[in-house]
Amino acid sequence: MKNIYENPLASRYASDEMLHLFSPDKKFSTWRRLWIALARAEKELGLTQITDEMIAEMESHVNDINYDVAAAEEKKLRHDVMAHVHAYGAQCPKAKGIIHLGATSCYVGDNTDVILMREGLQLVRGKLVQVLAALGKFADEYKAMPTLGFTHFQAAQMVTVGKRATLWMNELLMDLEEVNFRISTLKLLGSKGTTGTQASFMELFAGDTDKVKLLEQKIAAEMGFDAVVPVSGQTYSRKMDSAVVNTLVGIAESASKFATDVRLLCHLKEVEEPFEKDQIGSSAMPYKRNPMRCERICSLARYVIADAANPAITAATQWFERTLDDSANKRISVPEAFLAVDAILNIYLNVASGLIVHPKVIEKHIMEELPFMASENILMDAVLRGGDRQELHEEIRRMSLEAGRNVKELGLANNLIDLIAANPKFGMSREELMAHMQPDAYIGRCPQQVEEFLNNDVAAALAPFAQDLNREATALKV
Repeated sequence: MKNIYENPLASRYASDEMLHLFSPDKKFSTWRRLWIALARAEKELGLTQITDEMIAEMESHVNDINYDVAAAEEKKLRHDVMAHVHAYGAQCPKAKGIIHLGATSCYVGDNTDVILMREGLQLVRGKLVQVLAALGKFADEYKAMPTLGFTHFQAAQMVTVGKRATLWMNELLMDLEEVNFRISTLKLLGSKGTTGTQASFMELFAGDTDKVKLLEQKIAAEMGFDAVVPVSGQTYSRKMDSAVVNTLVGIAESASKFATDVRLLCHLKEVEEPFEKDQIGSSAMPYKRNPMRCERICSLARYVIADAANPAITAATQWFERTLDDSANKRISVPEAFLAVDAILNIYLNVASGLIVHPKVIEKHIMEELPFMASENILMDAVLRGGDRQELHEEIRRMSLEAGRNVKELGLANNLIDLIAANPKFGMSREELMAHMQPDAYIGRCPQQVEEFLNNDVAAALAPFAQDLNREATALKV
């Protein structure tokens, strides 16, 4: 039996690939890659005490991290970076004396954080485009199926099932644009030194400012970045963390809106999330089909949205060139935002790929409300037949109230069409009135809007990500 706390984001929700990204193995192997990049650049720029043999030795121990040695060193030194410097040096005796040369702790800590955030956003983006593609298929399939539109969750003019899906998609397109921007603008800290002045590297290179500038350009290139931040204290600005988490918050907002809509549609029995053969909806009520996946999306989204306050407050409370009150907070808040959004998108894709539509229920709800929606068209038709517009308007208003009472107070069917047919002022038979009761006549340009949106906006946004679209969906843990 497990007798210590485990994080549900890890054990129940997030994918293995996202968990690996924020794992100790990934973190500390990236530290080692950064130390290698530093040593290589320093050697290339003229530090003769660094040799190819040293670099080769360091490269041979990137992934076999001696955690036991690092733990013993940290217990003694009370400093995580120096503990790993010593642990790496124990495995690389030839390179021991040049590891971390000229650098401060944030060289590995901050640069690694930027690398992990960028890779995390790339993982998120891959799943985001998969969700968009799944919703696109759904929208196309149901682009012409009429359904009641709702404003204030009251029946409004008709839309289509597919057109409603494009509203969900449009918000995800906004998120995709934001993710692309964030990925493209993330910069490494580089090699800035203890207060951002690069003084230690000026000492190493005898005041040669060009070499000091070239040093971090070489490091950035080796780590796959085009640029480093132009100025900094010891750390990159913690606004960077806040911006990244807020990018994730945007996805959580969009997903929660989708999931809330589906939960409401489940209540109406019009659209449901997937429900597996052996799934239990309630331990007490065997008939229940609770929308638990969409509820989970909403729940995790709430966590992410609330989590955004952490990096925002951290960014706002930093002192001068560096304080350490950011460290414990960002170790938790940033990775957990990624883990939660990863879980949200895994569930979102699962639901979007398996949405169940009930056309007969949708049609029933339409026909309950359609007489009211058709009243304006009926009014126009009656006027063209010689009626007085103002007089007929008042008659429809009065009969609509009577039909409303019939539905709300007596629990009977909407009888507005029968009331109009019996009113001699309209001079229209029931058959003539029923000609106005075709739902397709009230959906406007919904089918065309869906086609235009999918063929133009969505196709253009997804075109660069064919590889992500071909990836197998991540299986849900629960």
